[in-house]
Amino acid sequence: MKAKISTNAIAKLKPGDHISDTEIAGFRARRLPSGKVTFGYQYSAPQGTNRRPYIALGLLGAVTPEEARKAAKKWAGQRADNRDPAAEREVEQRIATKTVSVVFVDFYKIHVLGNGLRSADEIKSAFDRLVRGRIGDRSIYDLKRSEIIELLDNIAEHNGAPTADHVLAYLRKLFNWFSSRDDDFRSPIVRGMARTTLKDRKRDRVLSDDELRDLFKALDRITANEPGSAWPGFVRTLLYSSLRVAAVARAHRDEINSEGWLIPGERTKHGEPHLVPMTPTMQKLFGNRQGFLFSSTGGDKPISGFSKMKKLIDAEIAAIRKADGRKAMPPWVLHDLRRTARTLMSRAGVLSDFAERVLAHIISGVRATYDYHQYADDKYEAMEKLAAQIGRIINPAPDNVVQLGGKKRSSGSARGAARSIGRRVSR
Repeated sequence: MKAKISTNAIAKLKPGDHISDTEIAGFRARRLPSGKVTFGYQYSAPQGTNRRPYIALGLLGAVTPEEARKAAKKWAGQRADNRDPAAEREVEQRIATKTVSVVFVDFYKIHVLGNGLRSADEIKSAFDRLVRGRIGDRSIYDLKRSEIIELLDNIAEHNGAPTADHVLAYLRKLFNWFSSRDDDFRSPIVRGMARTTLKDRKRDRVLSDDELRDLFKALDRITANEPGSAWPGFVRTLLYSSLRVAAVARAHRDEINSEGWLIPGERTKHGEPHLVPMTPTMQKLFGNRQGFLFSSTGGDKPISGFSKMKKLIDAEIAAIRKADGRKAMPPWVLHDLRRTARTLMSRAGVLSDFAERVLAHIISGVRATYDYHQYADDKYEAMEKLAAQIGRIINPAPDNVVQLGGKKRSSGSARGAARSIGRRVSR
């Protein structure tokens, strides 16, 4: 029926009946079969369409008839201006709910995991640690360029310019991915936001012998101050294995068998599994730990907080050098240990091909034809030579002594112990 919607008129409604207001076209009140009364506003969409959008105004009790009338009048006013209030409200709701964090969840599931990106862990870790807390709750549509700049400034100050550029690259991928799926979004990232140049990013840093000794002293101090800390063993493993951070950080006991430590392809740069021989040094570094081998949660989760760990190491190195009256150690990053290991293998007389295979590099041409079981003996010998070279640097000793920050062990007896677990694989 048609009447002015009021408390008296509503009281006369029976379940299933409704009132169309005589003053505001489209304003309605309906008594539901449950007995509750709901208010709404319905109109014909502009541009000659057949759409008749309906905007719910609330239930009687939550709103009064007068409050519902005011809301209907507002929407009717927008329609009088040839606007489509329901469509506009839908856009507003979409903008409000499409936060950076919400979009990242879809991006991570569909694009990162869906395409099997090897950088998945790094992307998620960087977002959770460095992005989510600052812009995660912001609508992706309202995000300003200045906010991205402020975010990168903060990261560069506290985590370094290279880290800021990594985050910038991840955000650029995220925004470009969302832009390809949304008609209204435009990425706030533009050229010139990077904090380093290509020349800056091309590193050739190799730690000197003095720097390696300082590093091992710092790791010993951390071990003494924080018994059970996973960081010293993790950093040493980076050097002795010459592998990338991502490959080592998620090392798991299930990846180790009688043949060695088999790193799955999703954690190698070339996407192929990589077999690491279990030399005596590697056995000692891994110990008897279960689950994730480098963990602060008893093996349940892999280590995290690399920036915090690096600052702790740098602080210990700075204290060591200051006590000796030496200059501060030049800046370095964890990846420099990989380059340092490669250099030390050359110093130890390891042939280039075998050193490259220890680093999990793909060798082009005929020499590249092998499976991950091949060259296991050669990699084993190369890693033993590397360990011996490090031992001579950290604690100068006869050439047949391998040192790992603790009890000395001869390379001959160590090799025999390693063979006992069936590590060596014939070609």
